[in-house]
Amino acid sequence: MTAPGTDPENDTPAGDSGTHRSNRRIRHWLAGAGVTALAAVLGITLALRSGAAPACAAPPTGNTVHKGKATFYDSAGSGGNCSFPSPPADRLYVALGPSEYAGAAACGGYLEVSGPKGKVRVVVMDQCAGCAPGHIDLSDEAFARIADRAQGVVPVTYRAVMSPPLDGGLTFRMKDGASQWWFAVQVGNHGNPLRSVEAKGPGGSFRAAARQNYNYWIIEGGLGPGPYSIRVTDVYGRQATATNIRMLAEQVQRSTASLAGPGTPAGTARTSSSSPSARPTPTASPAPTVTIPPSPTPAEVIAPATTLEALAGAAPLGTPRC
Repeated sequence: MTAPGTDPENDTPAGDSGTHRSNRRIRHWLAGAGVTALAAVLGITLALRSGAAPACAAPPTGNTVHKGKATFYDSAGSGGNCSFPSPPADRLYVALGPSEYAGAAACGGYLEVSGPKGKVRVVVMDQCAGCAPGHIDLSDEAFARIADRAQGVVPVTYRAVMSPPLDGGLTFRMKDGASQWWFAVQVGNHGNPLRSVEAKGPGGSFRAAARQNYNYWIIEGGLGPGPYSIRVTDVYGRQATATNIRMLAEQVQRSTASLAGPGTPAGTARTSSSSPSARPTPTASPAPTVTIPPSPTPAEVIAPATTLEALAGAAPLGTPRC
């Protein structure tokens, strides 16, 4: 029986922008699969629909190099189980098996994949329900960077890309149906996998949001009408806080805060505005200086918890022991 609010053909709740039916995903590695493989796929799918990630599930992090195999597929324009609005413009993305997708903990992180022909950098966008640990499913375009498509399946190594360079800062998107009584936000353009998201309304205290396997962060009961402050922490302990995030369903709100770059000293704020401050032209008669306040836009405070040099050799926080 399918749980209420879910699509029986997919692992994500019905209505999410990232939802796509499994029969639209062209998985070339399925050709010739036997009864044993099919049983494994069905078993994993049932486990996923129970709402729990596999035991010891964790996204690739740190400097660990993983060995495995790669196949390829086409998301058919969908943003995958991570519920992204669309695939990245360069179409370089990857789907991970349940143990590495880890209930959406891998979403938005980056991997460097090495194959017979070279390397490619991809963003984690999707879950491959039938992929065992070490099996990654690349986009057509990404696979073509590392191997000939005629090969279908190739041996690869892959590792996490820590703090990759990104265009712009963190983004925030309120889910369709979110309101002052039900807070639901997706954080984007963060580079490193996220450990936690907290939020608060005016005059309130930060409350922890619960990650969903379709890559939204939920606070039951809501936080009021907003605007909100949202504090984001990645698996390496880097932290950024954005303010003035509004309840605008399905709209991407961009900020200048970033978890991926070297950051700024703790307590330093960077605020963008739609118009510069204006001052009147001085005259012979003394007159007070008038400053026109900028239009409200998200403001950020970036507080790195450690240096990039320390991150290079550090184990990510909260990694399960298996």
